[in-house]
Amino acid sequence: MASSTNTIATELLPILRVYQDGTVERLLDLPFVPPSPDDPTTGISSKDTTISPLVSARLYLPKLSPPTHQRKLPVLVYFHGGGFCIGSAFSSLCHDYMNSLVSQAEVIAVSVEYRLAPEHPLPSAYEDSWTALQWVASHSLKDTINKDPWLTENSDFDRVYVGGDSAGANIAHNIAIRAGMEGLFGGVQILGAFLSHPYFWGSSPIGSELVLGHEQNLLHRMWTLGYPSAPGGIDHPMINPFAHDAPSLSGIGCSRLLVCVAGMDELRERGVRYAKAVRESGWDGELELFEVLGEGHCFHVGNLGSDSGKNMVNRLASFLQ
Repeated sequence: MASSTNTIATELLPILRVYQDGTVERLLDLPFVPPSPDDPTTGISSKDTTISPLVSARLYLPKLSPPTHQRKLPVLVYFHGGGFCIGSAFSSLCHDYMNSLVSQAEVIAVSVEYRLAPEHPLPSAYEDSWTALQWVASHSLKDTINKDPWLTENSDFDRVYVGGDSAGANIAHNIAIRAGMEGLFGGVQILGAFLSHPYFWGSSPIGSELVLGHEQNLLHRMWTLGYPSAPGGIDHPMINPFAHDAPSLSGIGCSRLLVCVAGMDELRERGVRYAKAVRESGWDGELELFEVLGEGHCFHVGNLGSDSGKNMVNRLASFLQ
């Protein structure tokens, strides 16, 4: 908590305040919860691991059937939301969500704890997420160190997925683009990606986006805070996949794509346009646009118990299966 005498330098209400001495006060942060060897509701096991000096993750493993307790499962590398500025793989919200999704999808999940802006400006979150994905892929090789037995014993590296919500969906898109250009350890390929309510933006409003005050919009200001040195600003290809210098969407490095939008989400128009642009790009994978009417941004993460939340998680789980 910042001192009462410290001057506010930047304020993004209701998300955070940045003070002149560099202190960041996150107003929406939720408490951290520990991993569990046996979640009482879902039976999912979870544990935390260090991937590199800068990156950690929480791993999730479904209850495996006897007698061997070994079964090859799809692998999900998951990126949490929060506008690149808030949120955590270790928060109660993310932990409950992952337990629910992993239980229904029966996947091994690696929920990535990437560094947050503004203390660690972008592209730190992208680099951390790429490091985590490469670490997962390295488990397909025989002669690597820093392996986790859950991944080596139970992962089906022909069924690797990436996914995320909001800013995490943005990360998943950019990771899939990078994988299409650079490749992963062991020749591992991303089978599919889900983008739930992806955080894309740009200088020119589209569809129902409000023209008035576009640059004062929280979505605009969050990107500027998170990546103040971004070439092109709000039209940097990582936040605006329709920018003139953005890599072709035909190069998305996976063969299945699920784009989820919500009818009352300010980001809906961008998600719909993204799905349309991917289809028109020449990308030869399988794409589905899934819309839930009458709901807002990332409703399923914050309200898992609602009918809409349950249906959304079911849809993500069926995609991963």
